[in-house]
Amino acid sequence: MAPHHLPFYLAPGSGVDTLMVVMGIFLIGVVFWVGTLYWKLHSMPERMAHKSQKLQFEFVAVLGLISLFTHMHIFWVAGLLLALIDLPDFGTPMRSIADSVERIADGPQREPKASMLEDGTPRPDDQGGSPPEEKSPVIKEKEHSHV
Repeated sequence: MAPHHLPFYLAPGSGVDTLMVVMGIFLIGVVFWVGTLYWKLHSMPERMAHKSQKLQFEFVAVLGLISLFTHMHIFWVAGLLLALIDLPDFGTPMRSIADSVERIADGPQREPKASMLEDGTPRPDDQGGSPPEEKSPVIKEKEHSHV
């Protein structure tokens, strides 16, 4: 057959195969595209947790890294589930309770009244029992509130 009748995909006598060069470039492009797609899919739980400002963001990120390095998909699935689930915020109410208790504990300090004088005799204003305790303004306020 004459060379001008040969199909385009056969290499000419010069040795440069155009179809092989085009397919090589296409293969390199597809490998990079699939790799990018893999990385986007792999980081999906972390991006989801980051967008919605989840408390468990760091935990999801660590699960993603573990699944990347161990190739165990259960970690990726666990990270995806944690990114989708909104865990309740227990820290804020506990911090509020701790701040309130600290504020109450730092309230006005009262000296307890001594029922005896320095020489050991009972105080003249003492009726034999312990002195009545005065209620703090905070307690008085809470007693009168109807909440």
